[in-house]
Amino acid sequence: MSNPLTLNAPADEPLMEYSRDFDFPVHDVFRAHVEPDAYAQWIGPQDVTTRIDRFEPRTGGSYRFVHSRGSDEYAFRGVFHTVRQDEFLLQTFEFEADPEVVTLEYSTFTALPGGRCRLTGRSLYPSVESRNQFLANGMEEGMSDGYNQLDEFLARNGSTG
Repeated sequence: MSNPLTLNAPADEPLMEYSRDFDFPVHDVFRAHVEPDAYAQWIGPQDVTTRIDRFEPRTGGSYRFVHSRGSDEYAFRGVFHTVRQDEFLLQTFEFEADPEVVTLEYSTFTALPGGRCRLTGRSLYPSVESRNQFLANGMEEGMSDGYNQLDEFLARNGSTG
Protein backbone atom coordinates (compact mmCIF):
# COMPACT_ATOMS: atom_id res chain seq x y z
CA MET A 1 0.00 0.00 0.00
CA SER A 2 1.06 3.57 -0.51
CA ASN A 3 0.90 4.58 3.15
CA PRO A 4 3.18 2.50 5.37
CA LEU A 5 2.77 1.94 9.08
CA THR A 6 5.24 3.87 11.23
CA LEU A 7 5.94 2.15 14.53
CA ASN A 8 8.19 3.34 17.35
CA ALA A 9 9.01 1.15 20.36
CA PRO A 10 11.50 3.01 22.60
CA ALA A 11 14.02 0.55 24.02
CA ASP A 12 13.63 1.59 27.66
CA GLU A 13 9.89 2.42 27.81
CA PRO A 14 6.95 -0.01 28.02
CA LEU A 15 5.09 1.56 25.13
CA MET A 16 4.65 1.56 21.43
CA GLU A 17 3.56 4.49 19.26
CA TYR A 18 2.27 4.16 15.73
CA SER A 19 0.93 6.21 12.86
CA ARG A 20 -0.69 5.37 9.55
CA ASP A 21 -2.24 7.65 6.92
CA PHE A 22 -5.30 6.59 4.94
CA ASP A 23 -6.57 8.02 1.68
CA PHE A 24 -10.11 8.01 3.08
CA PRO A 25 -12.07 10.41 5.30
CA VAL A 26 -11.85 10.25 9.10
CA HIS A 27 -15.47 9.11 9.36
CA ASP A 28 -14.81 6.05 7.20
CA VAL A 29 -11.63 5.03 9.01
CA PHE A 30 -13.31 5.50 12.41
CA ARG A 31 -16.43 3.60 11.29
CA ALA A 32 -14.26 0.63 10.29
CA HIS A 33 -12.89 0.58 13.87
CA VAL A 34 -16.30 0.54 15.57
CA GLU A 35 -18.63 -1.47 13.32
CA PRO A 36 -18.16 -5.16 14.10
CA ASP A 37 -18.78 -6.48 10.58
CA ALA A 38 -16.28 -4.01 9.14
CA TYR A 39 -13.72 -4.61 11.90
CA ALA A 40 -13.77 -8.38 11.33
CA GLN A 41 -12.86 -7.89 7.68
CA TRP A 42 -9.58 -6.09 8.24
CA ILE A 43 -8.16 -6.65 11.73
CA GLY A 44 -5.01 -8.75 12.01
CA PRO A 45 -2.66 -10.64 9.74
CA GLN A 46 -3.74 -11.57 6.22
CA ASP A 47 -3.75 -15.29 6.97
CA VAL A 48 -6.37 -15.21 9.74
CA THR A 49 -10.14 -15.07 9.75
CA THR A 50 -11.87 -13.15 12.51
CA ARG A 51 -15.00 -13.99 14.44
CA ILE A 52 -16.57 -11.27 16.58
CA ASP A 53 -18.13 -12.67 19.76
CA ARG A 54 -18.97 -9.31 21.36
CA PHE A 55 -18.39 -5.76 20.16
CA GLU A 56 -19.90 -2.81 22.05
CA PRO A 57 -17.97 0.29 20.92
CA ARG A 58 -19.33 2.73 23.48
CA THR A 59 -17.88 4.13 26.66
CA GLY A 60 -17.97 1.22 29.11
CA GLY A 61 -18.66 -1.39 26.40
CA SER A 62 -16.58 -4.51 25.92
CA TYR A 63 -15.37 -6.62 23.04
CA ARG A 64 -14.08 -10.07 22.28
CA PHE A 65 -12.88 -11.42 18.95
CA VAL A 66 -11.12 -14.59 17.85
CA HIS A 67 -8.55 -14.98 15.08
CA SER A 68 -8.47 -18.41 13.42
CA ARG A 69 -5.61 -19.85 11.42
CA GLY A 70 -6.39 -23.42 10.45
CA SER A 71 -7.43 -25.19 13.66
CA ASP A 72 -5.61 -22.66 15.88
CA GLU A 73 -7.59 -19.90 17.58
CA TYR A 74 -6.32 -16.75 19.31
CA ALA A 75 -8.82 -14.79 21.41
CA PHE A 76 -8.59 -11.13 22.39
CA ARG A 77 -10.78 -9.01 24.64
CA GLY A 78 -11.01 -5.61 26.22
CA VAL A 79 -13.08 -2.69 27.40
CA PHE A 80 -13.82 0.57 25.61
CA HIS A 81 -13.14 3.33 28.14
CA THR A 82 -13.77 6.36 25.92
CA VAL A 83 -15.36 6.52 22.49
CA ARG A 84 -15.65 9.92 20.78
CA GLN A 85 -17.18 9.66 17.32
CA ASP A 86 -14.67 10.28 14.52
CA GLU A 87 -12.02 11.44 17.01
CA PHE A 88 -10.76 9.10 19.69
CA LEU A 89 -10.82 5.58 21.14
CA LEU A 90 -9.37 4.56 24.52
CA GLN A 91 -9.52 0.88 25.32
CA THR A 92 -7.80 -2.04 26.96
CA PHE A 93 -6.45 -4.95 24.93
CA GLU A 94 -5.74 -8.44 26.24
CA PHE A 95 -4.58 -11.63 24.54
CA GLU A 96 -6.55 -14.23 26.48
CA ALA A 97 -3.65 -16.72 26.45
CA ASP A 98 -1.60 -14.16 28.43
CA PRO A 99 -4.06 -12.58 30.90
CA GLU A 100 -1.30 -10.99 32.96
CA VAL A 101 -0.56 -8.57 30.12
CA VAL A 102 -3.30 -5.99 29.60
CA THR A 103 -2.42 -2.97 27.51
CA LEU A 104 -4.02 0.46 27.55
CA GLU A 105 -4.41 1.73 24.00
CA TYR A 106 -5.54 4.96 22.46
CA SER A 107 -6.22 5.85 18.86
CA THR A 108 -6.67 9.36 17.50
CA PHE A 109 -8.25 10.05 14.10
CA THR A 110 -7.14 13.33 12.48
CA ALA A 111 -8.47 14.83 9.26
CA LEU A 112 -5.84 15.63 6.64
CA PRO A 113 -6.20 17.78 3.52
CA GLY A 114 -7.87 16.11 0.56
CA GLY A 115 -10.34 14.05 2.61
CA ARG A 116 -7.61 11.88 4.11
CA CYS A 117 -7.06 10.61 7.67
CA ARG A 118 -4.11 10.09 9.97
CA LEU A 119 -4.49 7.41 12.61
CA THR A 120 -2.07 7.75 15.52
CA GLY A 121 -1.93 5.61 18.60
CA ARG A 122 -0.08 4.55 21.66
CA SER A 123 -0.13 1.24 23.50
CA LEU A 124 1.09 1.14 27.11
CA TYR A 125 2.27 -2.27 28.35
CA PRO A 126 2.91 -3.49 31.92
CA SER A 127 6.63 -3.84 31.11
CA VAL A 128 9.19 -3.43 28.34
CA GLU A 129 9.51 -7.23 28.31
CA SER A 130 5.79 -7.76 27.64
CA ARG A 131 5.86 -5.20 24.84
CA ASN A 132 8.91 -6.87 23.33
CA GLN A 133 7.17 -10.25 23.45
CA PHE A 134 4.26 -8.89 21.39
CA LEU A 135 6.72 -7.44 18.88
CA ALA A 136 8.66 -10.73 18.72
CA ASN A 137 5.41 -12.56 17.98
CA GLY A 138 4.78 -10.55 14.81
CA MET A 139 2.64 -7.66 16.04
CA GLU A 140 4.17 -5.11 13.64
CA GLU A 141 3.56 -7.34 10.62
CA GLY A 142 0.03 -8.08 11.83
CA MET A 143 -0.72 -4.37 12.24
CA SER A 144 0.72 -3.55 8.84
CA ASP A 145 -1.28 -6.36 7.21
CA GLY A 146 -4.41 -5.21 8.99
CA TYR A 147 -4.09 -1.60 7.89
CA ASN A 148 -3.41 -2.69 4.31
CA GLN A 149 -6.59 -4.77 4.51
CA LEU A 150 -8.40 -1.73 5.94
CA ASP A 151 -7.34 0.24 2.84
CA GLU A 152 -8.75 -2.54 0.67
CA PHE A 153 -11.98 -2.70 2.70
CA LEU A 154 -12.50 1.07 2.42
CA ALA A 155 -11.77 1.01 -1.32
CA ARG A 156 -14.39 -1.74 -1.82
CA ASN A 157 -17.04 -0.16 0.37
CA GLY A 158 -16.70 3.48 -0.64
CA SER A 159 -17.22 6.54 1.48
CA THR A 160 -20.21 6.89 3.74
CA GLY A 161 -19.50 10.55 4.49
